[in-house]
Amino acid sequence: MALLEVEKISCVYGDRPALDDFSFKVVQGEIAALLGPSGCGKTTILRAILGFEPILRGEIRIAGELMSRPGFSVLPERRPVGMVFQDRALFPHLTVAQNIAIGIRREPKADQDQTVRRLLGIIGLGDCYSRYPHELSGGQQERVALARALAPQPRLLLLDEPFASLDIDLRERLSLEVRDILKETGSTAVVVTHYQDEAFAMGDRVGVMKQGAILQWDTPFNIYHRPVSRQVASLVGRGVFIEGILREEGAFDTELGRVQDDHNTYSHPSGTRMDILLRPDDVLIDSEGEISATVTKKAFKGDDTLYTLRLASGTQLLALASSHKDLEIDEETRLSLDLEHLVAFPRTPE
Repeated sequence: MALLEVEKISCVYGDRPALDDFSFKVVQGEIAALLGPSGCGKTTILRAILGFEPILRGEIRIAGELMSRPGFSVLPERRPVGMVFQDRALFPHLTVAQNIAIGIRREPKADQDQTVRRLLGIIGLGDCYSRYPHELSGGQQERVALARALAPQPRLLLLDEPFASLDIDLRERLSLEVRDILKETGSTAVVVTHYQDEAFAMGDRVGVMKQGAILQWDTPFNIYHRPVSRQVASLVGRGVFIEGILREEGAFDTELGRVQDDHNTYSHPSGTRMDILLRPDDVLIDSEGEISATVTKKAFKGDDTLYTLRLASGTQLLALASSHKDLEIDEETRLSLDLEHLVAFPRTPE
């Protein structure tokens, strides 16, 4: 049974719709990530789950218990939900231990202390018991905020853009650390973010959102390699579309030659013009390749380099290569394709 059930809810923000017929489920022990740009409704859904946002239609249930429906709402403080806020909201005048114990202050002191020390051990800050927030790094503060939210043992944990204020390297590392902590504690969580890498690193399931709707609810692998629509393919990951003409048995004629799709079935008639998605990892810089291209841009990323390449027709492709391979701007090179996960959609009219 799903721990969290959001069923066809609708909300407004001011005078405009924020969520419309919005549904998803999260099972016990699962981490779900909602991914989308600012203004797509991510924070509104968290507020609705918390009980701060009324819903016009639909229902929200936690562990089978009704939390919200039109005209009915369980008070926020009575919901088995914990929250990690974007700004962390730690009390500067309280120690780390006192901050973590905020939600369990009615328990006996010995039980509070046992819980605090257990959580400090889990988050790797056992030596920070008596320190104050300003004495910690941003990443350490984030872990303290997580421990504070976990202390009351909520059935569901919500994280609102938890790493937005951190630098990219720390954000990537911390997203993996927080996932490990949530898994170790058996937590069920929903994290909202507009960073794709963060959503993919943390989420067992990811919901790609746009304008108050979920376009695809799936595993990170499927969302990247098997997007259900051109819109999802464009929102997630880098890539370019090239034109292909559908032929028999999933073959496509393209300017790069004939490519074959052995995994998908197409109901469109032979001769249909299609848009074929090429991700950077589909395009290989290969001295034995049959495709000629010219390097127009390069972005060195340390362990790899993202190249932008121009074909003789003017079509631009992206290719990700090991940083040991160092091509120069305007250098001619050869390419081959590795289309294990071919993605194609009916061509969109110009």
